[in-house]
Amino acid sequence: MSVKRKPNLSATIALLPTWFVAVVVFIGTMAWSILLSFTNSTLFPSSTYVGLAQYSKLFSSAKWLASLQNVLIFGVLYVAGCLLLGFLLAAALDRKIRFESAFRTIFLYPYAMSFVVTGLIWQWMLNPTLGIQASVRSLGWEGFVLDWVVNRDMAIYALVLAGVWQGAGLVMVIALAGMRGIEAEQWKAARIDGIPVWRIYVSIILPQLGPALAAAGMLLAMGVIKTYDIVVAMTNGGPGNATEVPAKFIMDNLFGRQNLGLATAGATVLVLGVIIAVAPFRYIMHMRDKAKGAA
Repeated sequence: MSVKRKPNLSATIALLPTWFVAVVVFIGTMAWSILLSFTNSTLFPSSTYVGLAQYSKLFSSAKWLASLQNVLIFGVLYVAGCLLLGFLLAAALDRKIRFESAFRTIFLYPYAMSFVVTGLIWQWMLNPTLGIQASVRSLGWEGFVLDWVVNRDMAIYALVLAGVWQGAGLVMVIALAGMRGIEAEQWKAARIDGIPVWRIYVSIILPQLGPALAAAGMLLAMGVIKTYDIVVAMTNGGPGNATEVPAKFIMDNLFGRQNLGLATAGATVLVLGVIIAVAPFRYIMHMRDKAKGAA
């Protein structure tokens, strides 16, 4: 008995710093932020309880409501675009083309870059006086227009374009790994039946990649909720509130307007957003594991 307890005790002692960080730093600061959202804290924390006043002020702010609408549009198009483009890239590489390793590296490289770098690259490319528009017009096409970053109606789609360019590589790697794990006999049987290649991927391969694509989608969705740096780098929330997002709203109120109570209220809403994004996936995985255990 003493021999068995020593490794367990040693493991517990070794994990104490990790547990301390998890409980105090993460859970503790999260709880503290939630408590501050019910106070009238401004530049410094306050203990004056104001109930749901900060949340009422938050959801009466046109800027906050615009940020929620923008992040919803960005999130849906970004996740859907990454999943679609990533799956298509994976299907192309799955055909065992020449220089596959080189193409895989090229497609994955944008994901290794930070969103700040991605935002700066696309901000320059879509800048009407410096980027693609200026280059095309210098070739003689004077009527060519590509001014998305300064166009109020198109700015959010410029963010989507930059985000998909960066995030599709992650989906490609996950989907390609799943495709390589599918048995070759399924391909042989499909070829014998004369099924077109595109139909094989849509009707046979894609359903088997459901869990992998769901995991990739969850990772992308969690990234959407905290989107901040690409917005600041590309548009800084403009033109107007066209690309304002919740994370930027929180940072502006926290450091720019010194409104700690309102900022923590926004952060609490984002935490609930993360829970809402993760909960369905975790529930599906739990039910799936339960079904496997019952079988």
